[in-house]
Amino acid sequence: MKHTVTGTALVFFAALALLFLPDHGHASEKGFTFGLLMVGPANDHGWSQAHFEAGKAIEERIPGTRMIYIDKVNPADRPGVTVPFLVDDLISKGAKLIIGNSDDMTDGIMEAAMLHPEVKFVHISGDSALDPDSPENLANLMGRMEYGQMMAGFAAAMSSKTGKIGYLGPLINDETKRLAASCYLGARYAWTRILKKDPAALTFKVSWIGFWFNIPGVTSDPTQVAKNFFDSGFDVVISGIDTTEALIVADQKKKEGADVAAIPYDFQGACKTAPDACLGVPYFNWIPGYTYYIKAAVSNKWKKEWIWLGPDWSSMDDTDTSSINFLNGAALSGDASDALSSFVKGLGDKSIVLFQGPLNFQDHSVFLKTGETATDQQIWNLPQLLEGMEGTSR
Repeated sequence: MKHTVTGTALVFFAALALLFLPDHGHASEKGFTFGLLMVGPANDHGWSQAHFEAGKAIEERIPGTRMIYIDKVNPADRPGVTVPFLVDDLISKGAKLIIGNSDDMTDGIMEAAMLHPEVKFVHISGDSALDPDSPENLANLMGRMEYGQMMAGFAAAMSSKTGKIGYLGPLINDETKRLAASCYLGARYAWTRILKKDPAALTFKVSWIGFWFNIPGVTSDPTQVAKNFFDSGFDVVISGIDTTEALIVADQKKKEGADVAAIPYDFQGACKTAPDACLGVPYFNWIPGYTYYIKAAVSNKWKKEWIWLGPDWSSMDDTDTSSINFLNGAALSGDASDALSSFVKGLGDKSIVLFQGPLNFQDHSVFLKTGETATDQQIWNLPQLLEGMEGTSR
């Protein structure tokens, strides 16, 4: 089911307002326990670790808060265990707000919210709060990583010698398609507008593994997919999965003498896995969104809403206000870094708009007419990859 996303009035930074509200019923008076369900391990150097570290930061920033968590919430690590069952466990230990950090938890979080109307729930990456029939205690949070992936694509194209860029994708849904498309648009902009090269000489190929990380016997092996990219002439691989296989393989190839690089995903510290091969990393900072919802629950100002938080363009390094950032890596050249800085400035002041026509879908049907800018709803619910991208949309 698609829900309507009504423009940016779902407000890029409006969600941060509660950061500065007085704490009526301050957490330190009685204590406030929040629970976190993570799809992967808390130390994955990616998506789940970014959430885990945000939760630990909240304990320091909001006195009296305490995080309890369960990681590896996925069918491979916990076969037969349901989200409502795990929610019951967190509630029994005092959780008054529960965050589920994966779209894979959509149905389970909905069921748990209906079973526990006295508990607040935040589902990451979903949009159920846009449905008027969804429970009032269930809200949504997501970061506008589209901007981060535009930066990743730009950095990749600025660094590629072959013009062959691979994208290591997870499973296929609207979120992953729009993020892969954002990478492509950033790469195409750098290739054609900055480097002034023939767009036909740019190859951007997406290979999906089937889940957010490797599950032996279930997904394609991301290590092998990354090797296949490099072995077939791709010299930059951008990761859209939760773990760092693309970067590790790039580092191995680099040590063998290949002129290759990679861009990991999700977590600020991901480049540390193999710094010499890393062009940089687009990463989520969940502190602003977590702070907003936890303070709302503590101060009885909770409301069901969907928020999609982006960079604080005036201060992308500010962990209190910016939900998205890009950290340059050691493998990014000085010239590419300078060009990326100008590109980021253009995204921030809207002199550069990439989801703007003419743009076609992969099947050559029209996505955006000349001069037409995509709405939030069109981006959020992107049905296909874009013309110029290789890889399946279904």
